[in-house]
Amino acid sequence: MKRRIFGRGLVAGLGLAGLGLGGAAWATGAPAGAGAATGAGAATGAAAAGATAAASAATATTAALPVVASFSILGDLVQQVGGERVQLTQLIGPDSDAHVFQPRPAQARLVGQARLVFSNGLGFEGWMPRLLRSANFRGQHVVLSRGIEPLRNPGHGHRHGHGHGHGHAHDHGEHDPHAWQNVAHVRVYVRNIADALCAADAAGCDFYRQRAQAYDAVLAQLDAEIRAAWAPIEVAQRRVIVAHDAFAYYGQAYNVRFMAARGVSADSEPTARGIARLVQQIREERIRALFVENVTDPRLIEQIGRETGLRPAGRLYSDALSAPGGTAPSYVEMLRHNTQALTRAVAGI
Repeated sequence: MKRRIFGRGLVAGLGLAGLGLGGAAWATGAPAGAGAATGAGAATGAAAAGATAAASAATATTAALPVVASFSILGDLVQQVGGERVQLTQLIGPDSDAHVFQPRPAQARLVGQARLVFSNGLGFEGWMPRLLRSANFRGQHVVLSRGIEPLRNPGHGHRHGHGHGHGHAHDHGEHDPHAWQNVAHVRVYVRNIADALCAADAAGCDFYRQRAQAYDAVLAQLDAEIRAAWAPIEVAQRRVIVAHDAFAYYGQAYNVRFMAARGVSADSEPTARGIARLVQQIREERIRALFVENVTDPRLIEQIGRETGLRPAGRLYSDALSAPGGTAPSYVEMLRHNTQALTRAVAGI
């Protein structure tokens, strides 16, 4: 089967050079504090670069806006829009699981000093209300999933212990919180970020709008690339086994069927019956795409691999980015990495 090169034709804008990987041009994302935006294509980038440079000059004498993002994926999105006008704190760093996060006193102090706190919502950060109260937060809490239509959580009502010694039950609620796995939803997130930053810093609003517009062009191109990458693969063949149910939005957007050993929480405990059923399904349907994730213990997937003879095809990024220098240090690179890994595995490459 001839495959299209994933990522072809996207060049870096806003003064960033493309990162060569696998014969394609790959745009890079700005880590927290870097203040650089991801490329939006040559024309968009050239126009935005001049506007951003002018806005940056005006920013030089302006104190950065203290903001907090709940976890690394949101942190990247906020930084893409906020640039050097924001001083960003990420509560949960790369390769870390938000489900088991326990805020430290120093983090509570930073939250208390912030003007804006950005969270995903949809029950993903169940600890957020307690943190805001304990930090005596007086700023604006911005829920970035506002305005999207969430998927229902198929495991709602199933409560489980964390398994990390915390001894309390955990339930995401009636909605699946992993909305960022659909690029179209992240475009809504970016608009919500720009609106909140404009409300908190009116003098920088043009700056934020310009960066949001440039980044939105990147996301539109990313969405098109993902669709093109899946196009040669028959829909019936698009079946993937993952550790936890974090990819339903991706599956809905790009017509991929994900089967998970765990529920929507990465720390939920799978049942023996559920695992046996999954193993049987893999054998009967001859599924060949099996993945570990960066925020889950790989032993369950490795066990399934041993029982089916199916070797894990690699690592997907679900609830967190990789560290800088890794394979998924930004949202754009995360979706590119995941899509390339998924399409290659499903196609048997």
